[in-house]
Amino acid sequence: MSEVSAAELSRVIKSHSKWLDGGGILVKGQCLNLNGRDLSGAKLSGTDLRNAKFRDADLRRASLSEADLSNSDLSMADLIYAILIKTTLSGANLLGAKLIYAALQYADLSGTNLRGASLIYASLNHANLSGADLRFASLIGANLNDANLRGAVFSGTDLKGATLICADLSNANLKGLDGDGKERITDLSGADLSGADLSGTDLSSTNLSGANLSGANLEGANLEGANLSGANLSKEWCDERI
Repeated sequence: MSEVSAAELSRVIKSHSKWLDGGGILVKGQCLNLNGRDLSGAKLSGTDLRNAKFRDADLRRASLSEADLSNSDLSMADLIYAILIKTTLSGANLLGAKLIYAALQYADLSGTNLRGASLIYASLNHANLSGADLRFASLIGANLNDANLRGAVFSGTDLKGATLICADLSNANLKGLDGDGKERITDLSGADLSGADLSGTDLSSTNLSGANLSGANLEGANLEGANLSGANLSKEWCDERI
């Protein structure tokens, strides 16, 4: 993996800016393509990197706060310990990306492809993950408190030790979550789960105090030992075993 020099990085960013200003016309610049390159520790905060290509790139400890990476390709990229606070990543491809210990507070990850991504111990509090694809992602120990997960898709997702206090999971698809041996969610206190599909989900011993479960599909869900004090269960859809 070849390292990107400061001079080269400056040059390709300027060319990318021209490309963006020209509406994608190549004669006015070129779309940034740093696939497979070493950008570890790069300082790119506030940079406009829309549609840029960073597939398989090394972005460990890179500073990308408030950068615009919407619709960019970061699939299989290494973003361990990267700083992405208030970064725009809407519509980005983060398939299989490594975001272990990444700082993503207040980041916009709406509609992002995070399938198979590793977000172990990532800080995602107050992040916008609405409509995100989180299938087979690892969120072990992740902080998702106050995160917006409306309409997000979970399947085979590992949420062992993750916290989702006051998270918005309305209309999210959590059907059968933890049914494949993954650790169950333990704290959803104050979370908005209205309209969420929780059918077949293991919520045993989960803290659901103060959670909004109105209109949620709880058919076949396991709520044994769950803390439902103060929870809103109006119009829930439960089977007779709950």
